[in-house]
Amino acid sequence: MGKFIVIVLDSFGVGYMADTVKVRPRDVGANTARHILENQKMLRLPVMEKLGLINAIGEEFISHVFSKEAVSGSANLAHQGADSFLGHQEIMGTTPKIPLNQPFNEKIGEVEAQLIKCGYQVRRVGEIGQTQILVINECATVGDNLETDLGQVYNVSACLDQLSFKEITKLGKAVREVVEVSRVIAFGGEQINLENLLVARKIKQEIFAGIDAPESGVYRQGYQVIHLGYGIDPEVQLPTILDHAGITVSLLGKVADIVQTSSNRLFPGVDSLLLFEQLKAEIKEIETGFICLNIQETDLAGHAEDVVGYANRLILSDQQIGEIIPLLTEEDILIVMADHGNDPTIGHSNHTRERVPLMIYRKGLSSIDVGSRETMSDVAATAAEYFGVKAPQHGVSFLDLLNN
Repeated sequence: MGKFIVIVLDSFGVGYMADTVKVRPRDVGANTARHILENQKMLRLPVMEKLGLINAIGEEFISHVFSKEAVSGSANLAHQGADSFLGHQEIMGTTPKIPLNQPFNEKIGEVEAQLIKCGYQVRRVGEIGQTQILVINECATVGDNLETDLGQVYNVSACLDQLSFKEITKLGKAVREVVEVSRVIAFGGEQINLENLLVARKIKQEIFAGIDAPESGVYRQGYQVIHLGYGIDPEVQLPTILDHAGITVSLLGKVADIVQTSSNRLFPGVDSLLLFEQLKAEIKEIETGFICLNIQETDLAGHAEDVVGYANRLILSDQQIGEIIPLLTEEDILIVMADHGNDPTIGHSNHTRERVPLMIYRKGLSSIDVGSRETMSDVAATAAEYFGVKAPQHGVSFLDLLNN
C-alpha cells in the first residue's frame, strides 16, 4: 500500500452525456477536450494522450489517436446538472440530496430578515420591484452565483481589507441557515472595495442578479473562499473514512475548500503551477495516503470561453503530470480525471454535462479498459478498497482491474 493520487482537471469533460438531450438541451454537442484540441490544432498533450485521453473521448480525430498502452475509461455524472461542488462530493463517494433551484430574489426577504436579526447592516441594490441583491455592512454583497448553473448557488462576495475571512465565513453560514440551494459560497479578495463589486453587478434572464466575480477583481489578490453545501454527510465520504482509520489525507486547490476532512494537510489555492509543486512535495513526503488536487484554472478559462487560456493550462498540466509520474512507486496509483465539462466553444459560459475521463497510471500496468463507470464515486470506492477501509456511501471499486 502506498499513495492513491487523484488529479481533477476541473471541467475537462470528454463528451455530453446521453441524458443531456432531456435534462440540459443547451449542452448537446459539448465535448470540452475534443473541441479544444480541434480548435487549437497545434496543441499536443503527449502525457495525457498516452494515459488514454483520446480513448476516453472514444473517437480518433485529426492526429489524435488511441493509446494502445493506456489504462483508462470514463465516468458519468450521478449528480444532477454539472457542478464542481456536487462533483467533488460524488468523487469522494456520495451524491448529496437534491437541493432547490431557486433565484436569490425568491429568498431575498428571508435572507435580509435573517441577516438583520444577526446584527448586520443590510440594504438592497436594484430597482424596486425588479431583481435585487443585498449589500452587507457596506463591504459585502449577497446574490446569485452567475458562473455556474443559475439558481443553484448563492454568493457572498466581500472585501477582505474590510472584513476578515472569519467574519466572511460567519456571514456565509448565516445565509446558509435559511436557504436550500446546493451551495452558499462565501469569499473575499484584497485590494477591492464595494464599488468594485457593484460595478460588476449583472442581471441574467431578468430574475437572477449577482456579482460577476472575475470582473469584480475578487480573485486577483489574497482570495479566500469557503463552500457551504447542502445535504452533505462527511461520515460516509472517503476523506472522513480515511481520517477515522488514521490514514493521511492531503487536499490541494479548490478541493481543500469544498471537501470536509479533519486532516490539517490542506493547501487551498488557484495558481496551477504552485499547486503542482505542492503536490510533488506531498508525494515525496507522504509514504502512504490519499492525495487529491483540483486544478481550477481550466474551469475559469471555460467560464471565460477562453479556448487559448484553457489550452495553456492543459499544456502546463500535461507537463507537470509528466514530472509526477517518475516520482511514483510500484504501489502508487494515479488517476487524472475531471468533475464535469465546461466547453468554451459551446456558446455559453456555464458548465456542461459531460462524461469525465479516467486516465490511470500504475507502474507496470498497460492496456486496460476500466470501462464506462456509472458514477465518479467509483474512484472513491476504488481508493477505499486500496486502503482496506470501509466503502463510501456510493461507488463500485475497479481495483481488481488495477492489480493485474
